[in-house]
Amino acid sequence: MKSCKRYVLLVVLFHLVHTNSASVTHYSIPEEMKEGSVVANLATDLSLDVESLNQRKMRLDIIANKKYLDVNKETGELYIVEKIDREYICTTKSSASCFLKLEMILENPVRIFNIEVEILDMNDNAPQFRRDTIHLDISEATARGERFSLSNAVDPDVGRNSVKTYHLSASEYFNIEVQTGRDGSKFSELILTKALDREKQALHNLILTAVDGGTPARSGTASVIVRVLDTNDNSPTFDQSIYNVKITENYPIGSRVIHLNATDLDEGTNSDISYSYSLYTSEKTQQTFNLNSATGEITVKGTLNYEDFRIYDMEVIATDKGANSLSGQCTIKILVEDMNDNHPEISIKSFQSPVNENIELDTVIAVVSVSDKDSGDNGVVDLHIPDNMPFKLRESSDNYYELVVSEPLDREKVPEYDITFTVTDRGSPPLSDNETMTLELLDVNDNVPQFPQSFYTIRVMENNAPGALLSSLTAFDPDLHENQYLVYFILEKEIANTSMSMLFSINPENGNLYALKTFDYELEKEFLFHIEARDSGSPPLSSNVTVHIIIVDQNDNAPVIVSPWRAHGSVVEEKIPRSTDKGSLVAKVIALDTDSVHNSRITYQFLQVTDATLFNLDQYNGEIRTMRMFSYRDPRHQRLVVVAKDNGEPALSATVTIKLSTVETAVKAFSDMTEVPLEYDIFSDLNLYLVIGLGSVSFLLLITILVTIVLKCQKPKPSKAAPPCRNSVISERNSTIADSTLVSNDAYWYSLFLAETRKGKLVVRQPVPKGSRYIVSSIPRGTGQTEASDSAASTLQV
Repeated sequence: MKSCKRYVLLVVLFHLVHTNSASVTHYSIPEEMKEGSVVANLATDLSLDVESLNQRKMRLDIIANKKYLDVNKETGELYIVEKIDREYICTTKSSASCFLKLEMILENPVRIFNIEVEILDMNDNAPQFRRDTIHLDISEATARGERFSLSNAVDPDVGRNSVKTYHLSASEYFNIEVQTGRDGSKFSELILTKALDREKQALHNLILTAVDGGTPARSGTASVIVRVLDTNDNSPTFDQSIYNVKITENYPIGSRVIHLNATDLDEGTNSDISYSYSLYTSEKTQQTFNLNSATGEITVKGTLNYEDFRIYDMEVIATDKGANSLSGQCTIKILVEDMNDNHPEISIKSFQSPVNENIELDTVIAVVSVSDKDSGDNGVVDLHIPDNMPFKLRESSDNYYELVVSEPLDREKVPEYDITFTVTDRGSPPLSDNETMTLELLDVNDNVPQFPQSFYTIRVMENNAPGALLSSLTAFDPDLHENQYLVYFILEKEIANTSMSMLFSINPENGNLYALKTFDYELEKEFLFHIEARDSGSPPLSSNVTVHIIIVDQNDNAPVIVSPWRAHGSVVEEKIPRSTDKGSLVAKVIALDTDSVHNSRITYQFLQVTDATLFNLDQYNGEIRTMRMFSYRDPRHQRLVVVAKDNGEPALSATVTIKLSTVETAVKAFSDMTEVPLEYDIFSDLNLYLVIGLGSVSFLLLITILVTIVLKCQKPKPSKAAPPCRNSVISERNSTIADSTLVSNDAYWYSLFLAETRKGKLVVRQPVPKGSRYIVSSIPRGTGQTEASDSAASTLQV
């Protein structure tokens, strides 16, 4: 509050008046003081007791104004209640001074003090034009020095804070002069300093700036737009002073010859132009050509004939429509040229069609003549045919041409040719004529029948029905008529004394191939032969194709169990020691399937089993092994039903029933021999039959040897049969399996016999119980355990 006192100009005037008369106290403050700012201490200035102000009910009245000031009754200070705007309080500029009149009233005793507060002006307003844009229209004929009044700017501030001067943006055509009015206000006048030319610059954009005298100075701007008004001071001008035009005879009536264009730099009616012929243009020219007075377009009005009139001269005047019209002129020279108005002609003197497609080269097909009634270059003609044809033109004499064969013809590629003869003269523009002739080609048997493929592979499912359609083998011959009629037949070929025509047949007309019999994959797997297609031309042409028939296997053969061997429908009985260890081989099931590899893949599984916790069956090799040792609670007889199932769709299967009996024995089988794997090879069909035959012979031989050994080893007592001697030879294998291993699926077997593998001998190690039967298998050396199912098996009966 103390800081505010620094800006308050206090002028106190005391006047001595009569008793009870009040003195006038005068203060001066700037406008826009902040609310709460202290103007003066009235108690001090008026010599009043501060403590009595409340008791005397001091109040402050503002005459004819709202309450901008008030007195603090505690301190006697006069302070700002509301910010004061001098321009709002004193709206008139008739006086430079602006006062707020106040009355401070005290009671007990009543006293009235008159107070004047002068509001001093601050430069808080910028000059402002009544219009932001000032438009002026000035004729381009206005003389230099002409003055034009401009709108003045208004500044609410007074004194030196009001408008002091004006400035104009740089211009070579205009300047301003600042004038002072009777009331002291400033205004400006626009002065033309240079003659205007609308054609050079039609619009002038100026900026007028008003500046006041405050510190810092404030300014306002207005845009001054001067539009230059046109006067008819420019004459029309043509693009060219002389025009040379060439047109041909027979030019169509109404066609445009030339479009004249004259321009006038003026605007409005001063630039509107009309065209007309001058007095120097002949009547003949005006009758032949029409001039459009509004557009300046010259068109053909009469018939043009090169032989009658070749050159036309004319003069055209362009006149504007100004008050004082101005004009310009040009000269036009029209040259009529000769026109190529006669078309050349073509005459076909000779034409040969149809012709054979094997016609010799350089043979003449047609003779043609050409002509043109015009003269000069317009009468010179050229004859040609399309470039992409196997023919050429050869000039035989003046304007006579021969059409000859230049390349070999092929009816299958192009059956006929549309030959267009085109004759063109050398006129400008050139004229032409054409004639089209059709040349037809006759067919010659020059194409061999073609199959889409050179090799056909046909898959046939076995057990097919006789007469079934296997495939359709169709060839194509691009020739025509009898040259394209094809006959199909099978080229004879014998396989195993069987002719292909006994197995297959083909429809000679459409190439449909049929099977004459039912095929069995196990007997016949594929056939390879040739089929020939022959046309009916003269001489006939033919081609052949190779056909490969593949018989596809069906799952039509069920697995056959070859081990353990048993009579059809009988149960296999086996005996094993009750003391057999866990994991011992009890039996091995071997099944064979004559189908293809996929269908013959066999898996094994239990169909029935007395005790599922006692035995385990390998699903891939068919080995049955103990899962634990026998206990006293286990029954002495175990019944196992094993099913062998192939991988076909649907699957086929075979079953075998094995009845196992456990026996008590003090003899322990060699543990190392119980784990000998039973392996077999995968035989081909032919080898399988050989192995079965060899196994049968070996089996009979083995039985004979065993019977002989038993008879020789019997004791002298006739009533008791002597057991075979220990280490006696029971059998000796054929030399073909001498390098093999003899194994059995019975663990007890190893305690009775010793197999000499290299010699193929079986030696008795201890007495063999009568009535025993064992399965003995021969496994070639070098095979693994998983292949044991392919071994040759025999049954040993004691």
